[in-house]
Amino acid sequence: MKILVTGASGFIGGRFARFALEQGLSVRVNGRRAEGVEHLVRRGAEFIQGDLTDPDLVLRLCYDVEAVVHCAGAVGAWGRRQDFHQGNVEVTENVVEASLKQRVRRLVHLSSPSIYFDGNDHVGIKEEQVPKRFNNHYAATKYLAEQKVFGAEEFGLEVIALRPRMVTGAGDTSIFPRLLNMQRKNRLSIIGNGLNKVDFTSIQNLNEAILSSLLAAGSALGKAYNISNGTPLPIWDVVNYVMRQMQLPQVTRYRSYGLAYSAAAFNEAACMLWPGRPEPTLSRLGMQVMNKNFTLDISRAQYYLDYQPQVSLWTALDEFCGWWKAQQ
Repeated sequence: MKILVTGASGFIGGRFARFALEQGLSVRVNGRRAEGVEHLVRRGAEFIQGDLTDPDLVLRLCYDVEAVVHCAGAVGAWGRRQDFHQGNVEVTENVVEASLKQRVRRLVHLSSPSIYFDGNDHVGIKEEQVPKRFNNHYAATKYLAEQKVFGAEEFGLEVIALRPRMVTGAGDTSIFPRLLNMQRKNRLSIIGNGLNKVDFTSIQNLNEAILSSLLAAGSALGKAYNISNGTPLPIWDVVNYVMRQMQLPQVTRYRSYGLAYSAAAFNEAACMLWPGRPEPTLSRLGMQVMNKNFTLDISRAQYYLDYQPQVSLWTALDEFCGWWKAQQ
């Protein structure tokens, strides 16, 4: 099978492209940074550089491939709506249109469970529990991009969307690096009572889910799937495990949720007024994520994709810590 992987210079896209090559697939990759895909080219991937906002470039990327794994997108919770719309919605529209024009058989779209998050506790949330209003521009545009993908089904494109929660492992630059940096500066505190449980996903388990999505048939198609390790854990136990592995002091200081949320709101307001609107070090969304229970029901993926997480979170964290130490 010949596939295209977008966003291959990033964590998820890069790790899946490598995994696909190891499985014997023919892989074409696209990414923002050429140096970020050098290791894939050395392993046999074809690299075509360019901006996914260019429809002609995307049309060329989709030529002569059987399936597209679309991992590229704008991430984060701070920034202008138009930037998130371009990076998530417009780029996805280009990928969908090019897939249809080039008669690509299947599109696997990497979405996000952030679409569910409304600042409240949620346990065992199912795929259909999408709120009427979204918490931020990222969540809103990721859901709108999903709708663009599913809209192509009526034109013959086979589609699947995956919503993986807090993916980690070697190459993760989004979750733990920021927490490690804050703890080194003695600025990290447990928000609330520290007992809230959340889901994480090993990158290796996500790779298996993506591969299953490429091979799935029949009633498995045309659906969105929650993906996680399926074993929710107290988030601060996980954070302190990483701190121990990195020989840093554990987080033991507590801060009330109300105080933390107010401080984050003040920090956001200050950044809005500052020239260039820099991203705040504290955000209201960040305080909510670190304080609320947020777990996914993965039974749909288990049933339709035969998704059975094999790699534990602790193994994924050891992988991340070993990789991060090597980077430092």
